Amino acid sequence: MDDTVKLNRREVASALLTARGDALLVTGLGSTCWDAAAVGDEAGNFYLWGAMGGAAMIGLGLALAQPQRRVLVLTGDGEMLMGLGAFASIAVQQPHNLALVVIDNERYGETGMQATHTHFGVDLAGVARAAGFAHHATVVDEAGLRDCIPVLFGELRGPAFVAVKVDDTPVPMILPPRDGTFLKNRFRDHVGV
Repeated sequence: MDDTVKLNRREVASALLTARGDALLVTGLGSTCWDAAAVGDEAGNFYLWGAMGGAAMIGLGLALAQPQRRVLVLTGDGEMLMGLGAFASIAVQQPHNLALVVIDNERYGETGMQATHTHFGVDLAGVARAAGFAHHATVVDEAGLRDCIPVLFGELRGPAFVAVKVDDTPVPMILPPRDGTFLKNRFRDHVGV
């Protein structure tokens, strides 16, 4: 990882989730679940426990089913690499209300901190661009993070993708509820379906 990258994953999650307004949130498994819970558990958060590779596609389905609501997917680089096909599906559908943020520490945090492909140069924002995302960026500093927030939560004309480079400093594990039935029912009630 580039030594100049200093963003802290919890600070990034806090900045994004504080700015989200009433956007619905889908998290990937593991660290992004803990990051969202650390900022504050709420009914508009849908946490994926053990569905690696599925966050972006669940976000797409939700964005298509709820076109009047903003949908934010917050996931990690390992999970996004597992679901690269999601870039193409999202780009073909062009949901105006979907923002996808990858917290990229260049590590597989759930299996021992092995280097992911982004560590070796795979450019996820480049993949989003090539697939046809309307907005795509890689954020490496606080100024870039501040600049991307209006794009993620403002009026979109197509999906937005942001890869946020963070350090791999361990942060405390803050677990959200783990009961899948409870999470599903709470989220459905919040969405009103």
